Amino acid sequence: MNKDYKSLCDKLGYCFQQEALLKAALTHRSGKGLNNERLEYLGDSIVNFIIAEEIYRRCPGADEGEMSRLRALLVKGDTLAELAREFSVGEHLLLGTGELKTGGRGRDSILADAMEAIIAAIYLDAGMTVVQPLVVSWYETRLTDLNSITSLKDPKTQLQEYLQSRRLDLPLYEVSAIEGEAHAQTFIVECHVTSLKLITRADGPSRRKAEQKAAERMLQQLGIEP
Repeated sequence: MNKDYKSLCDKLGYCFQQEALLKAALTHRSGKGLNNERLEYLGDSIVNFIIAEEIYRRCPGADEGEMSRLRALLVKGDTLAELAREFSVGEHLLLGTGELKTGGRGRDSILADAMEAIIAAIYLDAGMTVVQPLVVSWYETRLTDLNSITSLKDPKTQLQEYLQSRRLDLPLYEVSAIEGEAHAQTFIVECHVTSLKLITRADGPSRRKAEQKAAERMLQQLGIEP
């Protein structure tokens, strides 16, 4: 096996029988050869199933809505990108020149897609009996606290539920500015809770992340630990 791939496999805890599957999983559509889009599609379904089953097993008291929310938090792009960084996946990505120049190795969306593709590649290489316990082991630290459902709610969800429980207006999010070059933009977002006459502001590399930070600051203003 390619020695560069061996270091990645050591971190993943899995050695591929078909190296071509791993290469495809690491090839972005901007690169040359077979890319990872089809693998990403398959991997998305596999990781959703694996995490859904773990939540079902570990949270017997959770209802359908709570389980769906937990799954969404655990399989969202941010979490998959975090996993990819833990395994240094970005160092092994095969990208086109344009993506390399604009920081593609560190982009959340590219890392998350590659992680899903790797999961699919392991499934095709060895089957569900191998990939399922492997993915669970990667997620173990994130799965151990599933019974504390509130702690896994993102700040926007926490803020919305807090305001709803008190029959207050829902928060409004407004982009007040977008700064930087097209490939490295910073979004500045304001969170308004009109009924309480409160406003917070935050920035982030995407509108969603800026909104989450603004919601977190609003929770802090309200004396709630996000």
